[in-house]
This record gives sequence, structure tokens and C-alpha cells, in this order.
Amino acid sequence: MKRKSSSESTPVPVSKVIPAEIVKEMKDSYLDYAMSVIVSRALPDARDGLKPVHRRILYAMQELGLTAQAKFRKSATVVGHVLGRYHPHGDVACYDALARLAQDFVMRYPLVLGQGNFGSVDGDPPAAMRYTEVKMSPIASEFLRDIEKDTVDLVPNYDGSHQEPTVFPSAIPNLLLAGSTGIAVGMATRIPPHNLTELMEALVYLIENEEATNEDLFKFVKGPDFPTGGLVFSEKDIHHASASGRGGVVVRGEAEIIENQIIISSLPYQVNKSEFILRIADLVHDKKLEGIKDIRDESTTLENTRVVVELKNGAFPEKILNALYKNTDLETIFHYNMLALVDGVPRLLSLRAILGEFLKHRRIVVRRRSVYDLRRAEEREHILLGLTKALDQIDAVIETIKKSESAAAARIRLMKRFDFSEIQATAILEMRLQKLAALERQEIENELGKLQILIGELKALLADEKKLLAVIKDEFVEIKDKYGDARRTKVMRHGVGEIKTEDLIPDKENILVLTRGGYVKRTDPAEYRAQKRGGIGVVDLNIKEEDFVSLFLTASTHDDLLFFSDRGKVYKIKLYDLPEGKRASRGKSIVNFLSLADSERITSVLAMPRGGDKANSLLMVTRLGQAKRVVAASFHDVRRSGIIAISLNSGDELLSVATVAPIDEAVVVTAAGQSIRFKVNEIREMGRGAGGVRVIKMKKGDTLVGLGTFDKGQTKAEILNLSANGFGKRTALSQYKLQKRGGSGVKTAKINAKTGPLIRATVLPTDALEVLTISKHGQIMRMKISDIPVLGRATQGVRIMRLRTGDTLASLTCL
Repeated sequence: MKRKSSSESTPVPVSKVIPAEIVKEMKDSYLDYAMSVIVSRALPDARDGLKPVHRRILYAMQELGLTAQAKFRKSATVVGHVLGRYHPHGDVACYDALARLAQDFVMRYPLVLGQGNFGSVDGDPPAAMRYTEVKMSPIASEFLRDIEKDTVDLVPNYDGSHQEPTVFPSAIPNLLLAGSTGIAVGMATRIPPHNLTELMEALVYLIENEEATNEDLFKFVKGPDFPTGGLVFSEKDIHHASASGRGGVVVRGEAEIIENQIIISSLPYQVNKSEFILRIADLVHDKKLEGIKDIRDESTTLENTRVVVELKNGAFPEKILNALYKNTDLETIFHYNMLALVDGVPRLLSLRAILGEFLKHRRIVVRRRSVYDLRRAEEREHILLGLTKALDQIDAVIETIKKSESAAAARIRLMKRFDFSEIQATAILEMRLQKLAALERQEIENELGKLQILIGELKALLADEKKLLAVIKDEFVEIKDKYGDARRTKVMRHGVGEIKTEDLIPDKENILVLTRGGYVKRTDPAEYRAQKRGGIGVVDLNIKEEDFVSLFLTASTHDDLLFFSDRGKVYKIKLYDLPEGKRASRGKSIVNFLSLADSERITSVLAMPRGGDKANSLLMVTRLGQAKRVVAASFHDVRRSGIIAISLNSGDELLSVATVAPIDEAVVVTAAGQSIRFKVNEIREMGRGAGGVRVIKMKKGDTLVGLGTFDKGQTKAEILNLSANGFGKRTALSQYKLQKRGGSGVKTAKINAKTGPLIRATVLPTDALEVLTISKHGQIMRMKISDIPVLGRATQGVRIMRLRTGDTLASLTCL
């Protein structure tokens, strides 16, 4: 045989090259991919509320006979059947989808009953599919009800070897019942689960009132009903999200304060309990959450969730609970995005639209089922009519059959002689002789009668839309009675307010300490025990030798503090924003909290008056004797970088600020022991940029050291004077005559080398019982005001605090 040369060999076929524009090709390919993900994987169908993988799982279980009455079978059997016939994807993803249908903490009404470990609310994963067993739950049968009656279309599977349904003839609005979560390409869906009883009642109402609106349906569908229970807040937010398809609603776990414990009996939907407990532990460890002694998980089942938070003695349970709401997943926001496929196209749906689409689908299903039943009934009627006719002339029929050579010939003879159809003739030939008995003949007649009644009913049903809807309505009521249950999630009518920082911090009295070097802290007054006059006090601050305490203030942790600097600027911060420290702690630099310039220092701190306070303006005085008033409202909004409070002359600095009303009176005191009492309204209100007017005439080298204010009718008020070397006294206000501002004033204390200059003076509040004094080196002393004697203006006072060598008094505050 002659061998072919290479030139004579069979030519290799060359692939045909199709020219294409790359940009257009990329767009088309990506669009095809996106639509495949959207339609075939990520988004549920609005009719049965299922994604393809879930639909294929349930259909495969139906084929395997794994109904609620069947025995459990291995999950691997179901997964293998699904992958082999309908779902050409990974086994892990398929098993995850199957396990989700069995998880009672994810599904409000599980569609699969599981035997074995299917995970937990603590985030534990399901056991491998070779260990777990499954079968369909009773309610899942409602999804496939009448599927054998040509109620939905069947299409070839991925390889054309089997048929699968495009949608289930579901009798339950599963899109709302189970909810759905999915992320597609460029879009996502998130629908919360709802209560079956409420949905069925809403559908019945919709059948009776086709023009029903979302507002009408809200009378029945109260809101989400999560499998984990909890609380959902604000009917307004729920209605908005359900009506628009988008929106957020606040969801909280249920918590109760019992004695010194916070008992958490439920968590928001899809919150991992273990991670929630670890989050609390981390907050406690990082000292962001104080007052918690222990955390225990005493949960037994999903229905018996119990997380116990043990509190320390003296803790504030309400504040800690608010902190848990703010800083953990004990409070979450469920964001609605009710996107689903309608006729294969993604659409954002409202509650009314979803129920409407389901009801439209249910009409089609019941109509197709009725057509199928009618066709089968008519086919059976046709056979029974033939049997009845044959029985009426049975002898002739038997004779005809006996004379026939074969069954085929007998069929043809029967059709010709008695005018039977082929179907009737076949049925007669297959009829047993027992049908000749009288009772058997009566059964045929009875069956025929019932069939004819059924045919009449089915025809009437198909001809009348109202009758069709009545059947659908009855089925809804039947399902509600069979599977309905009470709500697990409580709907709170009103919304929950935003949790502010104030809600997390106890509103209690604190002492603010600020040093000349700019270190600040707040301390519980209980840190200081009361002592007798003349003692040496206790150490408050661990400060540097060159530093000393300059300001001392008692205020509430919720107060807005105005910090006035020597340069005439003002800054604002909440007291709770400053660090809390023990008595002997140093504190932190004030520049961590205020945007101070280089060498700028705070000279006065004032607690901003709360709403309803009579004080409506601030009185400011400078060291060189200038004063002005500014409306308090001017300082309600203070930017972080501060604002101007007063314009200062060269060499002057802002000394003190106080809240006043126009009818109040004030007194200022100088280091040299001079003072003047005047009416506040003698100083007119000015803008923040003004420089003020002279309040007292001072000798060269003298400076102001104190400002005090009091009500006009406060006749029993007293002025407390403190000198640098630890001397002090109280003097009745009645000894100070009222003068015009700008004068030299009167003597308020005898100043000498023993007492040193005055360093602070103030008008004692009428409700003050104790006073705290602090030295430049941090010695602090708390004493009763009654221990300080009331003396005349011209006296030097008595020693109230024994100071160490080189130390002097720095400040005071009244308690």
C-alpha cells in the first residue's frame, strides 16, 4: 500500500475568527454574567420566595420521598441527588443551603427537619453532610402542593435528562414568611421574616378588598417576626420600610434588670451569641465599659436564651444597659431592601406588591389545578359512561367479544356496533367480571354521579373569578389554622431614641482639678474625707515641683464646661470627656482635649447653666479690673478651636467668669485686700468682641483675685476670703455697702506678711456645707464651712490650713 505524502495528509480545520470590538464584548459578557447571577443564584422569585438552589433541594427531596412522614436520610444523599440532576455547582454551597433550611435560628418556619448538628446561634458550623440526616418539614409540603397537577411549568435540567419546575405552586407567601438575603451583581436583597398568621390574615383581607393599600395591610402585618425574638421599634419606621421596600428599623434583644444583674433573654436576628459575649468582655478589658463583674451564658436552647451580666456593687444598671445597646449588637438596625424577581426581572417591592404578586401566582396555580382536575374528571366520566352503557346491554357486549378473534378485533367491533370510543372500548375489555354484580354496578353509578357534580363545580369555578378566590381564601384559612402561631418578636409602637454619650454615664457630682501646668482630671468627692480646721489635709495631685493647682470646680458629669483662657478665648467640653482619676493621680494634659495655643493657659472654668436656669448672661472680669457682660446664648455653640470671649488690653488677662441675671449683685476682691460690691446691671451686655469697662480702681501692682455673685435679696450671704499662707475667714455681706462700679471700694481683709496676699475670694452659696481648699503643691483639705469663723472686714482671719514650707494656697471650691 502506497503511503501518503505529507502534502496529501488531511488538512487541519482552522477555527473561524469572528472580529469583535473589545469594549462591546466585555460589556455584553459582563451583562450576561450579571444576569445569570441575579436570576439563577442570588435573588428569590417573588412567587414562591425561593432561590433556585432551595427550590432544587426541596424538589429533590420530594423525588426521594423524604416527606414529613418519611424516615430521615443522610444529607449527603440529598446533596448528591441535587447536584447530579439539577444543580451543577459545588457540594459545599449546596449543603450550606440545605443546612440553612433546617436552622431554627435562621428560618422562622424551617422547611427541613434535621437530625444531628446543624450549627447554632453561637456560630458553630453544621457537621459534615455524611453525619447529618434530613427530611422535609410538614409546612414544606405546602410549597409542592398539587405540583403533579400541571400547576407550574417544567423545563429541562442542565443536561436535558430530567425536568424541573421553574417555580413552586406554593400556597404560602414564602418571600415574606422566611425572608431572604442575597448579594447579586450591582444589587442585593434583604427581606425580614414575618409571622404566618398575620400574612394569611392579610391575604384574606386582600382577597376581600382588592383595592387594599399598604396602610390597610399594616393592620394585620405588624412587622418582622424574627426566629430569635427580640424587640423591633417604631411602627413609623416599619411602615415606611414595608411600603417603600427600603429603610431601616431598630432591633433590640430583650434585657431585664433584676437586682444587681442584667438578664438578656433574646438577641437581635443573626447576632452571634458567642461573639456578642466576647465583645462585652473586650469592652470590660479595655475599660470602655465599667461596673461589670462577670458574664455567664446560661442558655439551654434558642427558646431559652439567657445571658447573665453580673454587676459590681454601686454600678448603675441602666447606664450599663444603655452602654450595651450602644457598643454591642444588643441593638442593631435591620435594613430592608425588598428586591425580588418578577417575571424574571428584579423589582423593588412593597408589602402590598409582594402579597399581590403571590396572590396573582396563586390564582394561576388554582386555575391550572382546576383545569387539570376537570380534564381528569371528564376523562373518567367518559369511561364510566361507557361502562354504564355496556352494563345496560351486557349480553350483547359479551357476545360481540366472544365472537372476536383477538382483543384488537373486539375493540373495533365494540366501537362499530355500540358507538363506543376507543378509550371506552378498551376500558370495557379490561373490566372484571365482578363489575357485573349489582353492588359493583351501583358503585359505578354512584361514582359517575359524584363526578358529574364535581365537573359542574369545576366548570362553575373556572367561569367565576369570585368562586376561584373563595377557594383560595378557604385554603389560606386552613393553612393559618394548621401552621399559625403567636409572634416571637415584639413590635414597640414608638421609636427608640438615639443613645447619646450622656445616656451611658451616670449624672453625678465630680470635682474638676486643673493645674497651672495644664494637667486636668475629675474626681469623685467621696475621695476626700472631711477634716477639722487647721490640719494639713491630704495629697491630691502627684504634680511636678514647679507646677501647682490653679482651678478647682464642682460640677455634674453631664455639664457643659466653658474653659476661659488668659487670652480671652473660650472652649467648651463635657465634664465626662475629661479623664477620671483617683485623688492622688496626676491627670492628663488639657491640650489633649482643648485646642490651646502655645503658652495659652486656662484661668477660669464655668459650668454652663442648664435649660431653665435663671442666669442668662456671663459676667467676666480681668486681672487689671476690667469687666463686661455677654449673653449666655452666645456660648451655646463653641467650635473646637474656641471663640473670642473678651478683647483684652496689653498686659491684661481674663481672670474669672460667673453666670448672672440682670437683678443680681456682684463683688470683686483684689490681692491687696480691697473689694467693691455693685449691681450687675451697671455693666451693660456687650458682644463677645468687646473689651469691657473698669469695675474697680486699684493701686499700682494690685490685681483682682476673686469674683462673687449673689441674688439681690440674699441678705444673709457671706464672702469667703483665703490668703496665700493658709488664712481664711467668712464675712457677712451686709458689711459691704453697695457702691457704683469703678470706685476704690472698701477693705475686705487685713493683709500682712503673716497672711500673705489674698489668693481667692468668693460668695458662699446658700446651700454649701463644705469647702475644699487646695495648695499649689497639691495638698487638699475638705472641711465644714461652719468650722471657718465669721469675722469683720478688717481682720486677717484664722489659720484654716497648715501649709508646708514654700507652699501656698491656690484655689477652693464649695460642696
